Amino acid sequence: MIVAILNQKGGVGKTTLALNLAGEWAARGKRVTLIDADPQGSALDWSQQRAREGLPRLFGVVGLARDTLHREAPELVRGADHIMIDGPPRVASLMRSALLAADLVLIPVQPSPLDGWASADMLALLREARIYRPELVARFVLNRCGARSILARETAETLTDHDPPVLASTIGQRIAFATAAQSGRLVRELDDDTPAAREIEALATEIDAAMAENGCGRTAAALPLDGKATP
Repeated sequence: MIVAILNQKGGVGKTTLALNLAGEWAARGKRVTLIDADPQGSALDWSQQRAREGLPRLFGVVGLARDTLHREAPELVRGADHIMIDGPPRVASLMRSALLAADLVLIPVQPSPLDGWASADMLALLREARIYRPELVARFVLNRCGARSILARETAETLTDHDPPVLASTIGQRIAFATAAQSGRLVRELDDDTPAAREIEALATEIDAAMAENGCGRTAAALPLDGKATP
């Protein structure tokens, strides 16, 4: 399964979600590779910090911020159960490539009207990708939700009948995510029975169920950015 976490808007928590979901699946015995497709390289920085801390490697992190990602991902799929793509903000060519590579696109949004409006460009790219990949599955993920946030509930209700729909699992605005990242760790490594760790666990379980329902399991399509099939 290839999961791309994408949004044209920066600062919505893509890397945090990508790392913690990859770690959750690795803890379940899956072979996981995370592709850092963001030129900023935050996931690679996290991996290097983890090495400096002397922590064991849980999953591979590969830098691949190129618009040929959709052609190179199938090679990586052969050695992994799950591929996570941590996508870039505001780089349309890289996002198109990630969309063509993915089985599932997760679009993290914060519970704010501004985030909803900023997703319009992302949804336009998604519609474009579905011309070539009609089976591509996409879901919104509510991220960085404040405790008992009315706005989060209203945002979830607004997205209920949306295409793509929103996942039921939400991720809170929790200091544990920043604390873990600073030392190259994941929230489950700080304590696997905290709200942050339980939220990631629930999100991973819901994603697995959604992809099983949609018959996920293909390898990434070898399509160039103009959409014409390659031999």
